[in-house]
Amino acid sequence: MIEVHRLVKRFGPKVILRGVEFRVVPGEFVALLGPNGAGKTTFLRILSSLARPTLGDVRISGYALPGQASAVRQRLGVVSHQPLLYGDLTAEENLRFYGRMYAITDLDQRVHAILDLVGLANRRRDLVRTFSRGMAQRLSIGRSVLHDPEVLLLDEPYTGLDQDACDMLDGVLRQVTSRGRTVVMTSHDLVRAADLASRFDVLSRGVIQASVARQALNQDGLLTFYREALQ
Repeated sequence: MIEVHRLVKRFGPKVILRGVEFRVVPGEFVALLGPNGAGKTTFLRILSSLARPTLGDVRISGYALPGQASAVRQRLGVVSHQPLLYGDLTAEENLRFYGRMYAITDLDQRVHAILDLVGLANRRRDLVRTFSRGMAQRLSIGRSVLHDPEVLLLDEPYTGLDQDACDMLDGVLRQVTSRGRTVVMTSHDLVRAADLASRFDVLSRGVIQASVARQALNQDGLLTFYREALQ
């Protein structure tokens, strides 16, 4: 579903990604771990077609980036540090706008279901610019799954969420993976990542330093694997 070979990303003289190799099969849930500044956000921005690679090959569902970005975007749901919402539209209007972009046929029903899912049904007619950070994040999560994408890319999606919203997102991610969708999520929360993901990759010093499937973790668990990968 995702294939990345020899990916390099430079910003001027600074090299952020130094030849990343990354492959995800359909239905995998990959937690992308790593210290601050490791390039996780840059990597997800490239996968989501929001940034261009300097060198290397990137394919999602067989489509190459950046050349076939339009086809890739139809298959992606993205939660990033930017909410990608319109502040002067209501929650409902934002979802309808994106729903029309994806040509969702049962749009009314789908919008109502998503607002219920993310706990914003009672704020459906409120302007998004009046929302708290956590409420905007809830709506961003709803936007990302509105069109039932093949691939979900999430960059620290739990940031700004209270406990109820974290539980909601846990439920959304379990629902998505139960339908065989593919998920890549960056996270600083090893406990939550360990509870959700089927595979753990550590990005550090510009490359994937280590990768392990959940069932292959030894008795010392994810924290030990993570620490050893950063040495």
